[in-house]
Amino acid sequence: MHATLPLLEVSDFPPLRRRRVETLQVNLGYRCNQTCVHCHVNAGPARTEMMGRETLEAVLRYLEASGVPVLDITGGAPELHPHFREVVLRARTLGAHVMDRCNLTVLEEPGQETLAEFLAANSVEIIASLPCYLEDNVDRQRGKGVFQASIRALARLNALGYGAQGSGLALALVYNPQGPSLPPAQSGLEEAYRKQLGERFGIVFNRLLTITNMPIQRFGSMLISKGQFSAYMRLLRDAHRQENLEAVMCRTLISVDWQGTVYDCDFNQMLGLPLRLAGRPKVNIADLTGRDLEGNAIVVKDHCFGCTAGQGSSCGGALDTC
Repeated sequence: MHATLPLLEVSDFPPLRRRRVETLQVNLGYRCNQTCVHCHVNAGPARTEMMGRETLEAVLRYLEASGVPVLDITGGAPELHPHFREVVLRARTLGAHVMDRCNLTVLEEPGQETLAEFLAANSVEIIASLPCYLEDNVDRQRGKGVFQASIRALARLNALGYGAQGSGLALALVYNPQGPSLPPAQSGLEEAYRKQLGERFGIVFNRLLTITNMPIQRFGSMLISKGQFSAYMRLLRDAHRQENLEAVMCRTLISVDWQGTVYDCDFNQMLGLPLRLAGRPKVNIADLTGRDLEGNAIVVKDHCFGCTAGQGSSCGGALDTC
């Protein structure tokens, strides 16, 4: 796979500083039952990296001590971690709102027969990947049969109350462009998703998140292979909007990898660019208990233009300032 960091190092992206941490995003490991073209994590069935017990305990200690209100659990397919359900239960006991970044097809994996019911019973918000409402497009990006498996999973979640008004079970869908282009307007695309999924399959959901493909890992390598990397970076730079800097996710989120190292965002994690604190080259989540990160400088490179281009992009979809 082609390395993208050397192409991103020399950057004039504006400097950023942190605000109060509101979201603790934790990557439990890179193992996944899918291998997606756009995956910035480079996850897949052959990946073996999984968070160990000591690091899990450090994450939960930080969550308790800091009072951070949101735990955002990701992967890979985070549900494949043997202690995923324990993490959810303990976080909920601490009063945290828990989000699960779910690829939907994991609900049909062996051993996950009761996963949907578990998530519903613990009021876990589901952020579900569905990069298009058309079968051919989804299967081309994520693998043959993924679309139909995703629809079955969504129907099952709907039956439990997910996506229904007043149920308290939030279900968001995630759209990624098929190639090197910016996402369309989030509001308009959400209407199309509702119409297509509702009329054809009876599926309901609460909101759609549009996320720009980042020029790193598997997607970035593909761009290099096709000779499209420079053109895509020009697209991101030309579409940069200064006002989006106020709402980028790295200002209120920290990302923790499977070994406990802390990053300013999930994308920096995949590039191996740890959060810097008082000149230290690397910080572990165990070292952050009792530490205030407000005002800390954020590590930025050229890939950051992916979050400020056009309507903006983050793990929560288009930025509110757009």
